[in-house]
Amino acid sequence: MIDMLKRHEIQILRRAGHAQIEVAKLAGVSLGSVRRVEREPEVTHVDRGPERGRRAIGRPAKAEPFRPWVVDVLTRDPDLLSVEIVRRAKLAGYTGRKTALYELVRALRPTTVRPLVRFEGLAGEFSQHDFGQVDVRFLDGTRKRVHFFASRLKYSRWVEVTIVPDECAETLVRALVDHFAAIGGIPLLAVFDRPTTIAFKWTKDGQVTEWNALFAGVALDLGLGIELCWPARPEQKGSIENLVGWVKGSFFKQRRFLDDADLLTQLAEWRTEVNTLRPCRATRVIPAVRLEEERPRLRPLKVAPAALALRVPIVVGPTAAVLHDTHPYSMPPDAIGIPGTLFLYRDRVRVIAGRFEATHQRLFEPHAKSTLPEHRAEQVAAVSGKRAKRYLQREHLLELGPPALEYLTELTHRRPGVWLRDVDRLHGLLATYGADIVRTAFARGLAEHAIGAEYIAHYLAATVTTPSLIEGDSTGRPIGRSSLLGPPGPSFSRSEQLALDLPSASAPEAPRGGRVQAAAGARRVGAQRRAWTRPSTAPSSRADGEQS
Repeated sequence: MIDMLKRHEIQILRRAGHAQIEVAKLAGVSLGSVRRVEREPEVTHVDRGPERGRRAIGRPAKAEPFRPWVVDVLTRDPDLLSVEIVRRAKLAGYTGRKTALYELVRALRPTTVRPLVRFEGLAGEFSQHDFGQVDVRFLDGTRKRVHFFASRLKYSRWVEVTIVPDECAETLVRALVDHFAAIGGIPLLAVFDRPTTIAFKWTKDGQVTEWNALFAGVALDLGLGIELCWPARPEQKGSIENLVGWVKGSFFKQRRFLDDADLLTQLAEWRTEVNTLRPCRATRVIPAVRLEEERPRLRPLKVAPAALALRVPIVVGPTAAVLHDTHPYSMPPDAIGIPGTLFLYRDRVRVIAGRFEATHQRLFEPHAKSTLPEHRAEQVAAVSGKRAKRYLQREHLLELGPPALEYLTELTHRRPGVWLRDVDRLHGLLATYGADIVRTAFARGLAEHAIGAEYIAHYLAATVTTPSLIEGDSTGRPIGRSSLLGPPGPSFSRSEQLALDLPSASAPEAPRGGRVQAAAGARRVGAQRRAWTRPSTAPSSRADGEQS
């Protein structure tokens, strides 16, 4: 079909007096087309669609004879699937391809156009929240993917944005509470998309059937109503995603950053600007002004950010420890197998299992383990067999880190027959002086090649005037001192330092040159003069009937 503008061109050239053959050459059409267009009415529009339909141009599709039949089917059942219509059409004699019939059904199926509704909120009614991520390029050329959590009050348009390390459930709830604390209260409903940090499963009509337990517990503590965007409702989801897009476009894409610290500084300045200085485009009012109107409708925050505890169901394992995020936290041995709850704070962990309770400092380093001093003694007492007790004590010492691992490895190889006694003595020192001091003593023992419990005891007695008091358990009971250390006092006397329960304690004093390095396998290269003058600790062939 010749374009409508081309037809208009032909008509204009003919009215200007050009011959038909000349018009055909100028317009690039055949002579017959010029004659046909000349006989047509004057062109008054350029839309070729209606003209093509009026002229019935083109070969009709095989589905076209079924148009009345399709109209009748859709009139009786507008929601009938297209695949079922094709099946019925073939039974009615349709022999064409399904694509042509699909196109016909699509053109004839009635559609319902819903009016656009803007979801605006009243004062204290809604807040919107979502995660976002953006690739930031610093001035030195390095790139970094930055995750952030954004919150906005729907009425006042007050915005809070926080840089976060990840997008897990704990990060969400802690950032959420921080934002409510900064705003000064919580609204009736918090609106989210449908991430797995909020809900795991829901029905087709949008009703949640399985919530994320971590998030649900915090929502109950706060007394916060939760509203999730419904599936296939872009007018709701788009409003939340627009928040993330606005933060990216108005801050991250508009500024340049020197480093992470500069990014945080500029983010704080930007929040102040958009909340207190710049009118919002939607309301034409500064958000801080409308926040003063909205704040009386906000409800007080029930839980302060520092006091927020996430509830995690646990079971005390067979090693008398609770595992969370790959980190074991010790419990009394009597609590083994008892289910309970782990209360996760920002800086500490509180575990309650039945009548047992324990509080630990929260661990973040990989492979770290927390064992309370009172639990060490209880676990050792609960183990049957002297050898099993010593191995458990050694495990407690190994928790002190690389210095303890290296020191105990050297001790085991130098004293294969009596290291069990040394471990018992070192475990008592750990209960008295604490992990940090004993860890420092291990590091000095390694530096001076002084391997043995008596050297660690000598160092602690000489350098620590008053042993550090180890905090008791949650019931307030004091920690019992090791029987090897004697009664508590300001310091160890010289005679007490020599009264060691070791076979080597009564051995004759070795020459000065061999007092420290007389043990088999001792390293002599680069050895320095020792300040410690303990007797030699040559390995014994037997330790009270125990076999190595």
